[in-house]
Amino acid sequence: MEDRNKMPYINAVVHEIQRYIDLVPTNLPHAVSEDVQFRQYLIPKGTTIIPLLSSVLYDDEEFPNPDQFDPSHFLDESGNFKKSDYFMPFSAGKRICAGEGLARMELFLFLTTILQNFTLKSPIDPKDIDTTPVASGFVKIPPSYELCFLPS
Repeated sequence: MEDRNKMPYINAVVHEIQRYIDLVPTNLPHAVSEDVQFRQYLIPKGTTIIPLLSSVLYDDEEFPNPDQFDPSHFLDESGNFKKSDYFMPFSAGKRICAGEGLARMELFLFLTTILQNFTLKSPIDPKDIDTTPVASGFVKIPPSYELCFLPS
């Protein structure tokens, strides 16, 4: 895992995959614990809210062209990995996923192991791949794909 800091591009790819697929676009319902002023609205104590994480993951000020897969969203001008406060695929605050650290480690290890041992080839031209979810609601279900794993 110490290699992750030496591999800014693959780290950015893993982050961009999570941002782009937006697997769980809404968080679980929360209750407001005290009156809150949000912009021009007063949200009274006890109000149930459902945070929409997509609104952050697809914010066009933080992520230019948010509808395009672009690992440079997580790279600075020098090609170094840059963190973003807008990256929250595991939620945020007190209700953040307890397994976030393990999931992030596994995603990095799985992807790097695959890329080190295989050449990936699509049976169709990559520009013809449609990434639009087949279903969207509490979770976004990505379309299925065929991918050839050719031993390196």
